[in-house]
Amino acid sequence: MINLATIERKNIFSAKGNPLTLLGNPVKIGDLAPEIIASNTSLQDVKLSEFQGKVVVLSIFPSIDTGVCAKQTREFNKRATELSEDVVILTISKDLPFALGRFCAAEGINNIHTLSDYKFSKFGLEYGFLIKENQLLARGVIIIDKSGYVRYVEITKDILDEPNYDNAISAVKEILA
Repeated sequence: MINLATIERKNIFSAKGNPLTLLGNPVKIGDLAPEIIASNTSLQDVKLSEFQGKVVVLSIFPSIDTGVCAKQTREFNKRATELSEDVVILTISKDLPFALGRFCAAEGINNIHTLSDYKFSKFGLEYGFLIKENQLLARGVIIIDKSGYVRYVEITKDILDEPNYDNAISAVKEILA
């Protein structure tokens, strides 16, 4: 069995121009999305398979307590209102569930689901987003179709870069067409 923590990728993601190392098995377009288990704001384990039959947008970021991550969460919450009931947006970070819940309550975030990978790092390793140097997640977006296949993958070049929201939403609409 391969230890996903030993799979290292360099020159993909950086923090303010300083290269970081990503750990885990990177998902690719066409892959069957690996099952993940993450914690919701009530500390309950949530599986990706619970959303089977929906188009799933995974909005991934390092920490909700930073400006870019907060903006990314607000933006996807806003864009969720433009999408059909066949789409669910899940944000995922290594933040504690309490921090995610506090942020969403203060900001009126109620169109998306926030999940934390703090307990298992399963998402970070299974999707290739875990940053070796700080054990946070890289920033990006993954879109999974109703059958569970990865249809869109974006990892931003730098931690300060926002994902391409328009491309992500276009990919969702293409899947639904």
